[in-house]
Amino acid sequence: MSGPAAHPRLDARAASDIAALLRAAARAEILPRFRRLAPEAVRAKTGPLDLVTDADEAAERAIEAGLAARFPGCLVVGEEAAAADPGVLARLRDAELAFVVDPVDGTANFAAGLPLFGCMAAAILRGEVVAGWIHDPVGDDTAVALRGEGAWVEDAEGRRVADLRVAEPVPVGRMVAAVSWAYLPAPLRARVPANLPRLAAAVQYRCAAHDYRLAAGGHIHAFLYHRLMPWDHAAGWLLHREAGGYAARFDGSAYTPLEHTGGLIGAPDRASWEAVRAALLEA
Repeated sequence: MSGPAAHPRLDARAASDIAALLRAAARAEILPRFRRLAPEAVRAKTGPLDLVTDADEAAERAIEAGLAARFPGCLVVGEEAAAADPGVLARLRDAELAFVVDPVDGTANFAAGLPLFGCMAAAILRGEVVAGWIHDPVGDDTAVALRGEGAWVEDAEGRRVADLRVAEPVPVGRMVAAVSWAYLPAPLRARVPANLPRLAAAVQYRCAAHDYRLAAGGHIHAFLYHRLMPWDHAAGWLLHREAGGYAARFDGSAYTPLEHTGGLIGAPDRASWEAVRAALLEA
């Protein structure tokens, strides 16, 4: 595959170590707070749809400390740290090795007591995503991808229990897609929902972690997002790619964790991507 080779320290052993780090943070900081959050432990950031909890902040601190110990000198960009200091995100462009972390993806679900949230991390080497992890704290397993080496699921003991593969291509009318339309700009914010009947079904779980796991595992056919913050998408994009899928921004350009606009569509292959783009974005 094109792009830089995986970092010599980011081999399968290191991938399992990082999966174990996410699992430990989930067990120590996330699950003990699930359905036990006091009102003051849930706060709005930019608005009522953008929440943070004590679990997000505590898990991010634990993951950052673990990554710094395992990879001395690396840059760690956590969602909550970037919310407090937006300048942290700009450092990705110049970092040799960086990790982006979403400690609780699906915070609104987590805060509402819904068991549909995930813990995500991705490794970025000189601007390219080379490894990704999506841990499911409730199911206690982790989807892992290494660039050029495939995507798989590891259980709580670190055993590789399943390889991931995207769904077989089907016509748009038979596709099930995860479609996040709430943050689309006009006129797409009206057009995309109006076009959803062109699919067999559309889902919206308020959790990119599980959307990406479904797509990489062949349980849905496609996905569409507008906002592209790297902690939300870098790990899932690589997981989907290594499972055989094709994804690109709305204009057809390649995904990069260094650009945060332009939308993203994923599908089983390039022809399916073209079909989904036409079905959902065109009038």
